[in-house]
Amino acid sequence: MSTDEIRGRRLLDLLRSPVPARLREQFTFLSSGRCRRFTETVTYRDGTGRDFLAELTGVAVRKPSGDVFGVVILLRRAGAAHRAAEMRRAEDRRVPRKGALAEAAAGPVLSALDAQVLEGVARGESTAQLASRLYLSRQGVEYRVGQMLRRFEASNRPALVARAHALGMFAVGQWPPRVLPERVR
Repeated sequence: MSTDEIRGRRLLDLLRSPVPARLREQFTFLSSGRCRRFTETVTYRDGTGRDFLAELTGVAVRKPSGDVFGVVILLRRAGAAHRAAEMRRAEDRRVPRKGALAEAAAGPVLSALDAQVLEGVARGESTAQLASRLYLSRQGVEYRVGQMLRRFEASNRPALVARAHALGMFAVGQWPPRVLPERVR
């Protein structure tokens, strides 16, 4: 579509999502400052009138005070190989479950024990220190860290902490790091 055809139309009218209510909710969370960014698979129509899959990423732009100033939207056309994976993820997200909308918009929700392990990793505690403090075995700590590494798609502990921080899992400006209460079930 040309710029003139798009001007004045609502973005949500131009996109189709497997779960439209979740997409609206994600934009609401983003514009209100309740989340920093989200990524969603959508379908949209290009200038030739053909529909195609795309990955939409919305990022909140903030003032130095922390208030949301605006929103940047990146729409990236999904490649053929990427398309099948995106369809599977979209299908998985169609099944609503308790807290699924909030998790999709704001990031993962952790168990209380996983949140304590993540906080300890963010503080730089060793496996032995975590095990002693949380009354777990070293293998128990390693298991939980490994599960989070896979869940957050991180390759090591520093990457896990960085990914959790990027998802807004931690309270801002607080030491020692604390996982936000809304991210703990």
